[in-house]
Amino acid sequence: MGNPNTKSIIITGHSLGGAIASLCTIWLLSYLQSISTSMPVLCITYGSPLLGNESLSKAILKERWGGNFCHVVSKHDIMPRLLFAPIIPLTTQISSLLLFWQFSMNFPDLGNFGAQISDQEKYDIFSFVMAYLNNVASQDGESSMMPVLFHPFGSYVFASDGGAVCVDGTTTVIKMMHLLSATSSPVSCIKDHLKYGDYVKKLSLLSLNQRDSLQVNNVPDSSYEAGLELALQSSGITGQDPAALPFKQCLSSARRKGRSPTLNAANLAVTLCKFVPYRAEIGWYKAWCDKSDDELGYYDSFKRRGSNVSKRDMKVNMNRHKLARFWNNVIEMLENNELPLDFNKRTKWVRAAHSYQLQVEPLDIAEYYGKEMHKTKGHYLENGRERRYKIFDKWWMERGASMEETNNKKERSKFASLTQDSCFWAKVEEARDWLSRVRSERDVNERVLLWKNIEKFEKYAMELVGSKAVSEDVLAKNSSYSLWIEELREVRRLNSKFQTFSNPFRVCLV
Repeated sequence: MGNPNTKSIIITGHSLGGAIASLCTIWLLSYLQSISTSMPVLCITYGSPLLGNESLSKAILKERWGGNFCHVVSKHDIMPRLLFAPIIPLTTQISSLLLFWQFSMNFPDLGNFGAQISDQEKYDIFSFVMAYLNNVASQDGESSMMPVLFHPFGSYVFASDGGAVCVDGTTTVIKMMHLLSATSSPVSCIKDHLKYGDYVKKLSLLSLNQRDSLQVNNVPDSSYEAGLELALQSSGITGQDPAALPFKQCLSSARRKGRSPTLNAANLAVTLCKFVPYRAEIGWYKAWCDKSDDELGYYDSFKRRGSNVSKRDMKVNMNRHKLARFWNNVIEMLENNELPLDFNKRTKWVRAAHSYQLQVEPLDIAEYYGKEMHKTKGHYLENGRERRYKIFDKWWMERGASMEETNNKKERSKFASLTQDSCFWAKVEEARDWLSRVRSERDVNERVLLWKNIEKFEKYAMELVGSKAVSEDVLAKNSSYSLWIEELREVRRLNSKFQTFSNPFRVCLV
């Protein structure tokens, strides 16, 4: 969970070290996710080669990790572009190149007295890579005769003497790599890999003197067009350069792709407001169930509605499906990178998802056991739970410290309006199954295991009830939980009676 005292972790690397930094970051993000811990992690690479294929790029987008990677690429550097081409035919030239770079970085003062790479080798590498990059950049994301083996991920900062331009998206990054290298040469594409220290210094100075450094003649009236002009200047491309127009078109096409994530989030907020009546109707249904003379409560009333379904039951079931479609759509948009990177950490959406889950998942569990799906599929928790609820669990576990403080502000003085464990009834159903099995189980070891499970759940349920973290329907006279408690007492009474009249040396089964 979020901790305001936790420091950020920044992992960085240059050249091949950048690829290692990216791998380390992916491992760390995966590990933090596995232990349900949220910690700010940022990977910054300089002149790093591409790391993985399209599947890796899509996986990082799906996990919402794209914002954790910032790749700095200089205008002409060949290294980030190298793996767009199959480099096996260039094994000898690449070996010479890597030796040259290693020597130049380790002994920068020796200049031309160290390892060398011939002009022919430079030309071979440059022309070969550019031929493949030209083909890839011209495909507009469609299939080609030369498939792209490596795909970029994360944000890319393209640096030059004039400033820097930041973009993301596979197609846009590839096109930018192509456009900026169009003004390169066999010599500059090799030397630019060694100039990242200079670029970082220049960018730092430019950020400090931004007003004086970025001057555009004949500023367009449109702020958007002015932004394109500034981006063009920052890339080091002049207005007369042949690459100027394609450069602007590349940025414009990236901007036009669908609605912006911020606008999508705003529209979702409007849609969420329209779904409030559905939640309200389910709330009224719960209140009616809790006051009903049959004393079944919310969960069991919906579970036992059977074939004689009332209009009220039908309406609630329809609302349940509508809400499910809405939240499934939210998750799909999130995984398709159509929502802001921090969407699943925003208080409004984390709370909305959690509130929906507490109210509606008990109905899903009731539907599952009411239709006896557990007899063919197995119990709900392992075999029937919808993926959205598992995702919402993760959102709630990773919520910020401010939300945690609000929720733990004071002890409850009355029972919760909704049971604070959305899977409580699924656990009740499993406990009922254990109790039923323990009556007929003859294997001593298996009975001991069943009793351990029963007692573990009993303790957990009593803690929830004691802290008033359950709704009143849990304690309804004829609820599944109340009936389970009565049955548990009866089984214990019978076991106690049996042990009184049995051999005192008999193995205790309770």
